[in-house]
Amino acid sequence: MISGLTEEMVQKPTVTSANIVVRKASMKDIAPLLDLINDYAAKGIMLARTEFELSENMRDFWVAYEGWKLIGCGALHFYSPTMGEVRSLAVAESHKKYGIGRLIVDAIVREAWDYNLDAVFAFTYVPGFFAKVGFNEIERGELPLKAWKDCLRCPKFHNCDEIAVLRVLQPERWEQRQSVPKVFGVEGGTVVLLPSIRRAAGNYGL
Repeated sequence: MISGLTEEMVQKPTVTSANIVVRKASMKDIAPLLDLINDYAAKGIMLARTEFELSENMRDFWVAYEGWKLIGCGALHFYSPTMGEVRSLAVAESHKKYGIGRLIVDAIVREAWDYNLDAVFAFTYVPGFFAKVGFNEIERGELPLKAWKDCLRCPKFHNCDEIAVLRVLQPERWEQRQSVPKVFGVEGGTVVLLPSIRRAAGNYGL
């Protein structure tokens, strides 16, 4: 779930962002990450995270700092040798006009390239944000069922209004992968009921 964003966060970095550092997260970042992510979770627009969950997945995270202040974060979570998800992407309210979202997504996509992934995807309320950094809207059935793991504990699971977006990094390999016949809702012999999709009215603050 990626909702702590607006399209203004994808603007090109400004002169005022010259002192902003984007880097891989370390264990010392857990406390400020919890504050940033769970502040949005309290508003019902991101999934809450625990200290244990962040510790377990800290190597997925990127962080953006201005001096000693955490001003943004995002993570690349791997689902297979060929696909990853952009998740937990958020920017501090005080830095929504500095292009921080773009800086973080660019870093995540570069990492996905380094790992030779075919594509990266995200679930979001702000597809316009992702369109500006090369993502396209897709049907949820095109994603691996493992991608729904976090959705199972989301309060909106049975009435989901998020949009799936995808950025293809290796077009030839992706096309070959898509040519393999699929049986939607079935994985490992188990039938999985995907949540219904409800597009809510409004532009989510854009």
